[in-house]
Amino acid sequence: MKKLPEKFLESLKGIEGFDKEAFIKVHESGEQVTSIRVNPAKTSIVNRESSIQETLESSISDDNSKQEESPIHHSRFTIHDPVPWSQFGFYLKERPSFTFDPLFHAGCYYVQEASSMFLEQAFKQLVDLSQNLKVLDLCAAPGGKSTHIQSLISPESLLVSNEIIRSRNAILIDNIIKWGCRNVVVTNNDPLIFQKLEGYFDVMVVDAPCSGSGLFRKDKEAIDEWSINNVQLCSQRQQRILADALPALKEDGILIYSTCSYSKEEDEEITDWLIDKMGMESLVLTTEDDWNIVKTHSLKNKAKGYRFYPDKIKGEGLFLACFRKRASTREPKYRLAKLERASKSEREIILPWLNTNNVELIKDTISFAALPSTFVNEYSILNSVLNIQYKGVGIGQIMKDRLVPDHSLAVSTIISDEISFNDLSYEEAIKYLQRQDVNLNTSGKGWQLVRYQDFNLGWINVLANRINNYYPKEIRILKQRNDFRFEK
Repeated sequence: MKKLPEKFLESLKGIEGFDKEAFIKVHESGEQVTSIRVNPAKTSIVNRESSIQETLESSISDDNSKQEESPIHHSRFTIHDPVPWSQFGFYLKERPSFTFDPLFHAGCYYVQEASSMFLEQAFKQLVDLSQNLKVLDLCAAPGGKSTHIQSLISPESLLVSNEIIRSRNAILIDNIIKWGCRNVVVTNNDPLIFQKLEGYFDVMVVDAPCSGSGLFRKDKEAIDEWSINNVQLCSQRQQRILADALPALKEDGILIYSTCSYSKEEDEEITDWLIDKMGMESLVLTTEDDWNIVKTHSLKNKAKGYRFYPDKIKGEGLFLACFRKRASTREPKYRLAKLERASKSEREIILPWLNTNNVELIKDTISFAALPSTFVNEYSILNSVLNIQYKGVGIGQIMKDRLVPDHSLAVSTIISDEISFNDLSYEEAIKYLQRQDVNLNTSGKGWQLVRYQDFNLGWINVLANRINNYYPKEIRILKQRNDFRFEK
């Protein structure tokens, strides 16, 4: 482990919860913590918060019948403990090679740092999740918070998942597709553009770009990049992002602000700025004593914040604070963009592939996407303002009166149960994910799903003399399989 910069350690003196000796010790220990968050739309390992321990015990039971019920068991790693502040989060005893786990590619779980799952508490405690909400995840890539939010909000709620840096949009879209949801729109916009959606969102999540000191244990290179000057630059950038985007939050809307930095300039001082300059009201979250989350208070306004220190909790560094917007907004007036909908004949071709008729099929040139029917006006509004990269579930294209299905349809939660499928062994699943030829005894011809442990991986096209593998080449596994158990 690289030595922590002395100027960095000096800068943390006096901050609530900072214990220099313990902090240095845990960073020098080389300890690595691995955690995952399961997808409730695709797995049943966690159905109710009250059943966490019960389902956890079931997943690691020696009872073979119980093992067969748990898709996480089939992932060949051992769940250790639940993440205490998340219904869906679990620690692992060791870090396997997720690249060679078919269920990872099927979207059954997301590999996410445990501290960041505390976002769940902010939503559960401050937001009425039974309502149909409009939520903006402003700095969304690679998708951890967006997929988490999607698991918390109602199916008729709308999530706009925005990434400012265009090169990071591909991984965000990939993770949204894996999660299988249809109520998400992925955009690529500067925060300033969202001012055109004044008062539109009920909840805004800003996991702001920061100096990254909270991830020193995981990202050794970040230690070399840290400087007081960089902290100041990050603080200024955070203020600009918030000032640009906050007009899009409605009056009484909720802002959830977080960083993976320990620096007060990026944390508590930002909370004071939000109160003084942006008309925000600090909100309190309830935490359990045994979570060991440090409650902090800003110097000027005593704004509430929550710090995660790796010497106190099982996870990495995080700061999170919540606010209610008190500044009033004008009566919003939004433009509606014209949309091309699928024709009656095109719907008749597409709908047999779906398990629901309650969708609007939007056509972009030759490709179709499925959105909840209630989203048509909302999508029209967003499409008039934002640079939309992906929406709902990509369905595919119609050629010669037949659907050529998209990969996103295969791994979505709206695909029909009547589609022909083929179950793969582990070895064949890996070959399929590497986009190699697969050997199957199939019946019939045409488009068929391939599955692993009952979870869809993608499409094959069965022809008279061969089987074509249609797993997307841009996300195929490039590595060669050595040992599943360990990944650096």
